[in-house]
Amino acid sequence: MMYNQEGIRLKEVLLLKTVVITGAASGMGLSATKLFLAKGWKVMMADFNQKAGENVANELADLYSKEQVAFHKTNVADALSVKELKSATEQRFGVADTIVNNAGIFTKGALHEVSEENWDRIMAVDVKSIFLMTKYFVPDMIKQKAGTIVNTASISGLTGDYNMAAYNAAKGAVVNLVRAMALDYGKYNIRVNNVAPGPTNTPMFQANPQSVIKTFKQASPLGRLAEPDEIAKTIYFLASEDSNSITGENIPVSTGYEIYSGQPVQ
Repeated sequence: MMYNQEGIRLKEVLLLKTVVITGAASGMGLSATKLFLAKGWKVMMADFNQKAGENVANELADLYSKEQVAFHKTNVADALSVKELKSATEQRFGVADTIVNNAGIFTKGALHEVSEENWDRIMAVDVKSIFLMTKYFVPDMIKQKAGTIVNTASISGLTGDYNMAAYNAAKGAVVNLVRAMALDYGKYNIRVNNVAPGPTNTPMFQANPQSVIKTFKQASPLGRLAEPDEIAKTIYFLASEDSNSITGENIPVSTGYEIYSGQPVQ
């Protein structure tokens, strides 16, 4: 395999594949956007925050090329909005080779404390969005008998948390959904995997009190939070040909946070 001066595989550069990333304007989605661009992919950024998305897309277009990156305001929980995203992607870049379902929200509370509105909203953004993105983007992948899907799940979909019932339920759905998707689409050479971040150094997580952040760091064997670019590298790996034998998996990227049983240190 040959490489260019930036260390990018020439095969990938020549193919110049297209990826659609939701929740792309900040945090892990933005880190993933930057990495895919650096690897030579065309990126359609999707986010509900139009101002942030357009600003970032313009900055990245200056850094790379207007032919390589674009932004489309998207409500991932709305079918019409997702269909418009698909049309915008095809008009700008052609058929999507990869979709990264990264958009998600968070809500706190024991189950009886969660409002019906917040329950419906987190299920719509964190779970229904994957259904809609799959429904409208996967048929083209089936036609070309190739594609990859990467969903952002969470360690909270693999474990339980205090006062996070709705979030646990939503991410738990994503954790099991990936298995069904991998089974259904494997015959079309479409791979589907989840990245499952633990506590990550994003603006949303940094909104917690410092005492809470300190507690999470102490629970990690590495004594720190994961970084967004570390999540992005895993997303890219799962989207790329380097993971051709991996499908239906939930890959934790958590600095080992979830392996601790809570037993007092001896």
